Amino acid sequence: MTDCSLLRHGVTEGPEGFRGRLDPPLSERGWKQMRAAVAAQPPFELILTSPQQRCARFAEWLAAEQGAELMVEADLRELDFGAWEGHSAAELMQDQAEALGLFWADPYAYTPPGGEPVAAFAERVLGAVARWRPRLHGRRSLLVTHGGVIRLLLARQRGLAAKDLLQVEAPYATLQPLALEES
Repeated sequence: MTDCSLLRHGVTEGPEGFRGRLDPPLSERGWKQMRAAVAAQPPFELILTSPQQRCARFAEWLAAEQGAELMVEADLRELDFGAWEGHSAAELMQDQAEALGLFWADPYAYTPPGGEPVAAFAERVLGAVARWRPRLHGRRSLLVTHGGVIRLLLARQRGLAAKDLLQVEAPYATLQPLALEES
């Protein structure tokens, strides 16, 4: 089995909300969260990261600290939430409660206005993991990425129904194991 872990970025600057294609930097708290998440871990050999700065800046720092190989993978970026970008769920509940409920109930069946369909997102992310699997195999590796990517990979690993994607928890700055053979 490959020794691979997933790490979601920490808290970012600015208000909470849907931030798929938006790219706020990590807050000071987010940096502390991420450093704490890896503090007791043995060094990684390969770090694969989303290009978005909330992931990439930490991955660059960690790779330099540990002497790990660092690779950037564009297809590990977050889902594009379209018109919902920059808005919180509370804001959307005011005038788009039905649409938000449809998305939460089955994100594959409902796409946010102007957003990326989850099926296309899944194809993109799973394609990236498939391309990288040979390089990750047999190496202590870390994927620094986003909540949506982590939910997708863990939902598939756990054999969950597609509609249950959002039931998977992916807290900020939390390490979670990924069995590449099953993703």
